[in-house]
Amino acid sequence: LIVEKKWRGNIKTELIKHLIPVKDIAGFESGNRIKFDLRSISLEEKSFNLRNYQDEAIRSFARWSEGSGIIVLPCGAGKTIVGIGIMQQIGEYTLIITTSVEAIKQWKREIMDKTTLGEDDIGEFTAQIKDIRPITITTYNMLIHKNSKSEEMRNINIFTDKNWGLIIYDEVHILPAPIFRMTTIIQSKRRLGLTATLVREDNLESEVFTLIGPKIYEYPWKALEKEGWIAQALCFEIKVPLSDKDHYSYINSNQRHKFRIASENSKKLKIIEYLMQQYKNHHILIIGHYISQLQEIARMFNIPLITGETPNQEREILYHKFREGRIPALAISRVGNFSIDLPVADVAIQISGIFGSRQEEAQRLGRILRPQAGKSYFYTLVSRDTIEEEFARKRQMFLLEQGYQYSIIDYEETKPYEEKIKELILSNSN
Repeated sequence: LIVEKKWRGNIKTELIKHLIPVKDIAGFESGNRIKFDLRSISLEEKSFNLRNYQDEAIRSFARWSEGSGIIVLPCGAGKTIVGIGIMQQIGEYTLIITTSVEAIKQWKREIMDKTTLGEDDIGEFTAQIKDIRPITITTYNMLIHKNSKSEEMRNINIFTDKNWGLIIYDEVHILPAPIFRMTTIIQSKRRLGLTATLVREDNLESEVFTLIGPKIYEYPWKALEKEGWIAQALCFEIKVPLSDKDHYSYINSNQRHKFRIASENSKKLKIIEYLMQQYKNHHILIIGHYISQLQEIARMFNIPLITGETPNQEREILYHKFREGRIPALAISRVGNFSIDLPVADVAIQISGIFGSRQEEAQRLGRILRPQAGKSYFYTLVSRDTIEEEFARKRQMFLLEQGYQYSIIDYEETKPYEEKIKELILSNSN
């Protein structure tokens, strides 16, 4: 059976739907060549060497006969460095697709800092800048953007506008459906997926494996922690009762509204106040889903708030001040789930989230796993005796499988719960 190459991905997708495994040995087209080296001394004048697992991941991809696949490493383990190392090994034009404009800037900074590539070699493809170069970085949202439902996704043509030799899908676990469809027609190009977790709440993991490639390298979270490459994380779940008013609203609401009432439980504010006092000499992220809740927290504690509406330039300024210690805490919405480089962050307080998303739980813990923090603290606040408890158990499943444990703290207004928190903190701080 001979088929046109444009149907290669469609055939693989249909076969996997019928539970027929596929081994793709049809080979790959080469892209335009671009030669560069990794630096031993970065532009910031720091010694640079690949870590052992980064080198193993790069070699695994280079040896992989099928030429495409997925590398799974925890947040903070340097997936960007692995991607850059594979780019150097392949030595061909590369398209990098990531999650946000901030992530584009981070990729560009790392490429220029760690390689001999110059600014003229690296292009950004965003709403403001449409500069396609041998190494081009864009976002998923940019590629699928259209002004109306009937309009075609014009930016999707970037996949075929250049003779790419490698396409990198950063945070591949969030790959949008339109990118799935486009990926079916570029199966003759090498593809690299990078992620901390292959968990998808829509159960489309098999399509990721089919169209990007199989998992070819993974390094356990706890192994990296033991070796000192990521921070030791201590996880806590604090159960908080509803107020009488919220409890009345809760029992008279539908399931979806019940979840929001539980998520926005006003008694969580008292816990946040105590934790911020307890960790006043640390760098704190307060992460949530509901903007109104985050706005109230930002006002109450006089801290900046970053949401999807915050202009990119303002975000960069706030992130920079946080890294320098001029801002002790940030309130942040879902935009903080991915690709934010805040190595000083060592305390995260999760006040609300997307139902039972295991993916989101892992990404949020990942915000405080950068090596700069020797030990980090992850608190999730859950309304007791509500639907939020059930979703919290599901959210924690992936991290429990990785070897993390949650210490449960049951808030009781009649008991000194602060002492229990303090006792747990002190017992885990040595």
